[in-house]
Amino acid sequence: MGADIKSLRNRIKSVDSTLHLTKAMGLVASSKIRRATDAMNKGRQYSDAVTKTVDALTLCPECIKSPYMRMSSGERVCLIVIAGDRGLAGGYNANVFRLVAAMPKGDIIPIGKRAYDRFGGTLLLAEGFTYGDAISISNMLCKAFCEGKYDRVGIVCTKYVSMLTQEAMVKWVLPLEKKEGAENRGVIFEPDELTILNAAIPEYVAGVLVHSVRESFASEVAARRCAMDSAGKNAQQMIDDLQLDYNRARQGAITQEITEIVAGSGM
Repeated sequence: MGADIKSLRNRIKSVDSTLHLTKAMGLVASSKIRRATDAMNKGRQYSDAVTKTVDALTLCPECIKSPYMRMSSGERVCLIVIAGDRGLAGGYNANVFRLVAAMPKGDIIPIGKRAYDRFGGTLLLAEGFTYGDAISISNMLCKAFCEGKYDRVGIVCTKYVSMLTQEAMVKWVLPLEKKEGAENRGVIFEPDELTILNAAIPEYVAGVLVHSVRESFASEVAARRCAMDSAGKNAQQMIDDLQLDYNRARQGAITQEITEIVAGSGM
């Protein structure tokens, strides 16, 4: 009985230590949520503005000559994979890697420590990702696409739906496609539409990439907050159950000692 009490006491201490850890990580995630969502919203505004301009340009007849609108039946794919810098975020990283596994095989550019650990390459942290990083990647990819090295370029990221829901998705950024419903009425491009389109694409790809990284990071923080809340509740429930077992074992040991004392005094 004494061994059981000691074992239960050790387990309670161990789970309580885990509970303190999950609470601390949850508080850190909570402190980052507002800043991450603000950055995500700003990135979305810039990305939407650049995307509308590019969509309008793709409707111009001259722009069909752009190398960025080259269509090919080939499967030479390059994927920018955005994952987290840390674990303990529920299914956040696993959902991204599961989606990558279902995609055509090709070159991968990782962003985030977990993506780097899985695919190798150059380490770029998602939390510290800058526009300078984005434009460097964009220039390299645009050049490779124009030279025919890739037929498609996509970004595997996570869409922030709400604090409780985040969805892994892929955004195909190259080649460009005509967007039905886009408008270019009353817009005059100087010197001409084709020149503007070719010059704007590196900025467009960089803008979409920055927004995708910021949205993915906001999703990671939200997923970690929810995961830590759930882990904390489970740990507290486990502590309550272990404490009940501990009290029962302790009460049983006391009862046994009293019984032995009474039996001994009657002899």
